[in-house]
Amino acid sequence: MRSEHSNDFELTGNRISKYQEEGYLLFPSFLNKSEVHECKQRVDNYIEKAVPGIPGTEVFYEDKNDNASLKQLQRMHEHDPWFHNLFNGKPKQLAQELLGTDVIIKNLQYFNKPPKTGNATPPHQDGYYFKLDPPKALTMWLALNDADEENGCVRYVKGSHLKGMRKHALTGTLGFSQGISDYGNEDDRLNEVPTPASEGDLIAHDSLTIHFAGKNLSNDRPRKALGFIFYSSDAKENSLEINKYQEELKGQQRGKT
Repeated sequence: MRSEHSNDFELTGNRISKYQEEGYLLFPSFLNKSEVHECKQRVDNYIEKAVPGIPGTEVFYEDKNDNASLKQLQRMHEHDPWFHNLFNGKPKQLAQELLGTDVIIKNLQYFNKPPKTGNATPPHQDGYYFKLDPPKALTMWLALNDADEENGCVRYVKGSHLKGMRKHALTGTLGFSQGISDYGNEDDRLNEVPTPASEGDLIAHDSLTIHFAGKNLSNDRPRKALGFIFYSSDAKENSLEINKYQEELKGQQRGKT
Protein backbone atom coordinates (compact mmCIF):
# COMPACT_ATOMS: atom_id res chain seq x y z
CA MET A 1 0.00 0.00 0.00
CA ARG A 2 1.26 3.46 -0.87
CA SER A 3 2.22 6.03 1.69
CA GLU A 4 -0.08 8.97 2.29
CA HIS A 5 2.94 11.24 1.96
CA SER A 6 4.52 12.25 -1.34
CA ASN A 7 7.84 10.69 -2.19
CA ASP A 8 10.48 13.18 -3.20
CA PHE A 9 11.43 12.16 -6.72
CA GLU A 10 14.73 10.33 -6.74
CA LEU A 11 16.96 11.61 -9.52
CA THR A 12 20.39 10.08 -9.16
CA GLY A 13 23.05 10.28 -11.82
CA ASN A 14 22.04 6.80 -12.98
CA ARG A 15 18.41 7.86 -13.35
CA ILE A 16 19.37 10.91 -15.40
CA SER A 17 21.56 8.69 -17.60
CA LYS A 18 18.64 6.32 -18.10
CA TYR A 19 16.42 9.23 -19.16
CA GLN A 20 19.06 10.48 -21.58
CA GLU A 21 19.56 7.02 -23.08
CA GLU A 22 15.95 5.83 -23.30
CA GLY A 23 14.12 9.13 -23.71
CA TYR A 24 11.58 8.66 -20.93
CA LEU A 25 11.46 7.95 -17.20
CA LEU A 26 8.74 6.83 -14.77
CA PHE A 27 8.38 8.40 -11.32
CA PRO A 28 6.07 6.26 -9.15
CA SER A 29 3.89 8.06 -6.58
CA PHE A 30 4.89 11.52 -7.77
CA LEU A 31 1.66 12.66 -6.11
CA ASN A 32 0.27 10.86 -3.08
CA LYS A 33 -3.33 9.71 -2.74
CA SER A 34 -4.61 12.87 -1.09
CA GLU A 35 -2.85 15.05 -3.68
CA VAL A 36 -4.37 13.04 -6.52
CA HIS A 37 -7.80 13.35 -4.90
CA GLU A 38 -7.45 17.13 -4.66
CA CYS A 39 -6.19 17.31 -8.23
CA LYS A 40 -9.23 15.42 -9.51
CA GLN A 41 -11.54 17.75 -7.58
CA ARG A 42 -9.76 20.79 -9.03
CA VAL A 43 -10.10 19.40 -12.55
CA ASP A 44 -13.83 18.80 -12.07
CA ASN A 45 -14.26 22.32 -10.71
CA TYR A 46 -12.28 23.75 -13.62
CA ILE A 47 -14.45 21.92 -16.16
CA GLU A 48 -17.64 23.13 -14.47
CA LYS A 49 -16.69 26.74 -13.80
CA ALA A 50 -13.79 27.78 -16.04
CA VAL A 51 -14.33 25.90 -19.30
CA PRO A 52 -17.55 27.72 -20.32
CA GLY A 53 -15.65 31.02 -20.32
CA ILE A 54 -12.32 30.13 -21.90
CA PRO A 55 -11.48 30.32 -25.63
CA GLY A 56 -12.80 27.51 -27.80
CA THR A 57 -9.29 27.01 -29.18
CA GLU A 58 -8.29 25.58 -25.80
CA VAL A 59 -11.12 23.04 -25.49
CA PHE A 60 -11.50 19.88 -27.60
CA TYR A 61 -14.63 17.71 -27.76
CA GLU A 62 -15.13 14.38 -29.53
CA ASP A 63 -18.58 15.74 -30.42
CA LYS A 64 -18.82 19.53 -30.59
CA ASN A 65 -22.49 19.33 -29.66
CA ASP A 66 -21.95 17.18 -26.56
CA ASN A 67 -20.23 18.77 -23.56
CA ALA A 68 -19.90 15.33 -21.96
CA SER A 69 -17.49 14.30 -24.74
CA LEU A 70 -14.72 16.61 -23.51
CA LYS A 71 -11.38 15.17 -24.64
CA GLN A 72 -8.64 17.71 -24.02
CA LEU A 73 -7.95 21.07 -22.36
CA GLN A 74 -5.04 23.43 -23.02
CA ARG A 75 -3.22 26.07 -20.92
CA MET A 76 -5.11 25.44 -17.71
CA HIS A 77 -2.47 27.33 -15.73
CA GLU A 78 -3.48 30.56 -17.47
CA HIS A 79 -7.06 30.35 -16.19
CA ASP A 80 -6.72 28.98 -12.66
CA PRO A 81 -4.11 29.96 -10.03
CA TRP A 82 -4.18 26.50 -8.43
CA PHE A 83 -2.93 24.90 -11.64
CA HIS A 84 -0.41 27.70 -12.09
CA ASN A 85 1.03 26.89 -8.66
CA LEU A 86 1.02 23.16 -9.41
CA PHE A 87 2.90 23.77 -12.66
CA ASN A 88 5.56 25.82 -10.89
CA GLY A 89 6.07 23.30 -8.09
CA LYS A 90 7.55 19.80 -8.22
CA PRO A 91 7.07 19.33 -11.99
CA LYS A 92 9.13 22.43 -12.76
CA GLN A 93 11.87 21.40 -10.35
CA LEU A 94 12.05 17.98 -11.98
CA ALA A 95 12.13 19.50 -15.47
CA GLN A 96 15.08 21.70 -14.54
CA GLU A 97 17.02 18.70 -13.29
CA LEU A 98 16.26 16.56 -16.33
CA LEU A 99 17.06 19.28 -18.85
CA GLY A 100 19.98 20.71 -16.88
CA THR A 101 18.84 24.30 -17.57
CA ASP A 102 16.32 26.85 -16.44
CA VAL A 103 12.94 26.08 -17.97
CA ILE A 104 9.93 27.93 -19.33
CA ILE A 105 6.48 26.63 -18.34
CA LYS A 106 4.59 26.32 -21.61
CA ASN A 107 1.39 24.33 -21.32
CA LEU A 108 -0.61 22.46 -18.70
CA GLN A 109 -3.04 20.08 -20.40
CA TYR A 110 -5.85 17.71 -19.46
CA PHE A 111 -6.44 14.45 -21.34
CA ASN A 112 -9.57 12.33 -21.14
CA LYS A 113 -9.88 8.90 -22.79
CA PRO A 114 -13.34 7.59 -21.74
CA PRO A 115 -14.26 3.89 -21.63
CA LYS A 116 -15.33 2.41 -24.99
CA THR A 117 -15.15 5.79 -26.76
CA GLY A 118 -11.61 7.00 -26.11
CA ASN A 119 -9.79 6.87 -29.44
CA ALA A 120 -6.18 5.90 -30.09
CA THR A 121 -3.43 8.53 -29.99
CA PRO A 122 -1.22 8.27 -33.10
CA PRO A 123 2.58 7.84 -32.89
CA HIS A 124 4.14 11.29 -32.75
CA GLN A 125 6.96 13.43 -31.39
CA ASP A 126 5.93 16.42 -29.30
CA GLY A 127 8.83 18.40 -30.73
CA TYR A 128 7.05 18.47 -34.09
CA TYR A 129 4.35 20.61 -32.50
CA PHE A 130 6.77 22.77 -30.50
CA LYS A 131 8.89 24.07 -33.42
CA LEU A 132 11.98 24.73 -31.29
CA ASP A 133 15.62 25.33 -32.17
CA PRO A 134 17.26 23.43 -30.61
CA PRO A 135 14.42 20.95 -29.82
CA LYS A 136 15.27 20.99 -26.12
CA ALA A 137 12.06 20.39 -24.18
CA LEU A 138 10.15 17.72 -22.33
CA THR A 139 6.63 16.64 -21.52
CA MET A 140 5.34 15.08 -18.30
CA TRP A 141 2.28 12.84 -18.13
CA LEU A 142 0.61 12.58 -14.72
CA ALA A 143 -1.85 9.70 -14.30
CA LEU A 144 -5.15 10.61 -12.61
CA ASN A 145 -6.39 7.03 -13.04
CA ASP A 146 -4.61 3.71 -13.24
CA ALA A 147 -3.55 3.20 -16.85
CA ASP A 148 -2.65 -0.10 -18.52
CA GLU A 149 -2.84 -1.60 -21.99
CA GLU A 150 -6.59 -2.21 -21.73
CA ASN A 151 -7.55 1.42 -21.12
CA GLY A 152 -4.81 3.05 -23.19
CA CYS A 153 -1.55 3.56 -21.32
CA VAL A 154 1.24 5.46 -23.06
CA ARG A 155 3.64 3.43 -25.21
CA TYR A 156 7.17 4.74 -25.85
CA VAL A 157 9.74 3.89 -28.49
CA LYS A 158 12.88 3.55 -26.43
CA GLY A 159 15.85 5.55 -27.71
CA SER A 160 13.89 7.18 -30.55
CA HIS A 161 14.80 10.67 -29.33
CA LEU A 162 18.39 10.03 -30.43
CA LYS A 163 17.40 9.49 -34.07
CA GLY A 164 16.07 12.94 -34.98
CA MET A 165 12.70 14.26 -36.08
CA ARG A 166 10.57 11.92 -38.18
CA LYS A 167 8.25 12.99 -40.97
CA HIS A 168 4.75 13.82 -39.75
CA ALA A 169 1.46 14.19 -41.63
CA LEU A 170 -2.16 15.04 -40.86
CA THR A 171 -3.97 12.30 -38.95
CA GLY A 172 -7.51 13.57 -38.55
CA THR A 173 -7.27 12.73 -34.84
CA LEU A 174 -8.77 15.41 -32.62
CA GLY A 175 -6.13 17.00 -30.39
CA PHE A 176 -3.29 15.17 -32.14
CA SER A 177 -3.46 16.49 -35.68
CA GLN A 178 -0.01 15.26 -36.72
CA GLY A 179 1.40 11.76 -36.61
CA ILE A 180 4.50 9.99 -37.90
CA SER A 181 3.65 9.04 -41.47
CA ASP A 182 6.09 6.14 -41.82
CA TYR A 183 5.77 4.63 -38.35
CA GLY A 184 6.04 0.88 -37.90
CA ASN A 185 9.44 -0.19 -39.19
CA GLU A 186 11.32 -3.03 -37.50
CA ASP A 187 13.30 -0.69 -35.25
CA ASP A 188 10.10 1.03 -34.09
CA ARG A 189 8.42 -2.26 -33.20
CA LEU A 190 11.43 -3.75 -31.47
CA ASN A 191 11.72 -0.75 -29.15
CA GLU A 192 8.03 -0.21 -28.31
CA VAL A 193 7.50 -0.27 -24.55
CA PRO A 194 4.00 -0.13 -23.00
CA THR A 195 4.29 1.93 -19.82
CA PRO A 196 1.50 1.24 -17.32
CA ALA A 197 1.04 3.83 -14.59
CA SER A 198 -0.88 3.96 -11.33
CA GLU A 199 -2.75 7.11 -10.38
CA GLY A 200 -0.25 9.63 -9.06
CA ASP A 201 2.60 8.25 -11.16
CA LEU A 202 4.38 10.64 -13.51
CA ILE A 203 6.24 9.87 -16.74
CA ALA A 204 8.67 12.40 -18.25
CA HIS A 205 9.76 12.15 -21.86
CA ASP A 206 12.02 14.02 -24.25
CA SER A 207 10.40 16.16 -26.95
CA LEU A 208 11.78 13.83 -29.65
CA THR A 209 10.71 10.56 -28.02
CA ILE A 210 8.11 8.77 -30.14
CA HIS A 211 5.04 7.81 -28.14
CA PHE A 212 1.41 6.85 -28.66
CA ALA A 213 -1.52 5.20 -26.88
CA GLY A 214 -4.20 2.72 -27.82
CA LYS A 215 -7.96 3.08 -27.48
CA ASN A 216 -9.66 2.73 -24.13
CA LEU A 217 -11.07 -0.78 -24.60
CA SER A 218 -12.37 -1.12 -21.05
CA ASN A 219 -16.04 -1.13 -20.18
CA ASP A 220 -15.94 1.21 -17.20
CA ARG A 221 -12.40 2.48 -16.54
CA PRO A 222 -11.65 6.12 -17.42
CA ARG A 223 -8.11 7.15 -18.35
CA LYS A 224 -7.54 10.74 -17.35
CA ALA A 225 -4.22 12.56 -17.05
CA LEU A 226 -2.54 15.94 -16.83
CA GLY A 227 0.28 16.95 -19.14
CA PHE A 228 3.04 19.46 -18.34
CA ILE A 229 5.18 20.92 -21.12
CA PHE A 230 8.48 22.63 -20.37
CA TYR A 231 10.88 24.32 -22.79
CA SER A 232 14.54 24.77 -22.00
CA SER A 233 15.46 28.44 -21.65
CA ASP A 234 18.05 27.73 -24.38
CA ALA A 235 15.40 26.84 -26.97
CA LYS A 236 13.84 29.37 -29.32
CA GLU A 237 10.46 29.12 -31.02
CA ASN A 238 10.19 29.39 -34.82
CA SER A 239 7.21 31.74 -35.11
CA LEU A 240 6.71 31.17 -38.85
CA GLU A 241 6.43 27.41 -38.40
CA ILE A 242 4.12 27.85 -35.41
CA ASN A 243 1.75 30.07 -37.39
CA LYS A 244 1.71 27.57 -40.24
CA TYR A 245 0.84 24.78 -37.86
CA GLN A 246 -1.91 26.78 -36.15
CA GLU A 247 -3.62 27.23 -39.51
CA GLU A 248 -3.79 23.46 -39.84
CA LEU A 249 -5.66 23.15 -36.54
CA LYS A 250 -8.60 25.42 -37.32
CA GLY A 251 -10.85 22.70 -38.62
CA GLN A 252 -10.37 20.57 -35.50
CA GLN A 253 -11.10 23.08 -32.79
CA ARG A 254 -14.35 23.82 -31.06
CA GLY A 255 -16.47 26.33 -32.96
CA LYS A 256 -19.62 26.80 -30.92
CA THR A 257 -21.54 29.99 -31.61
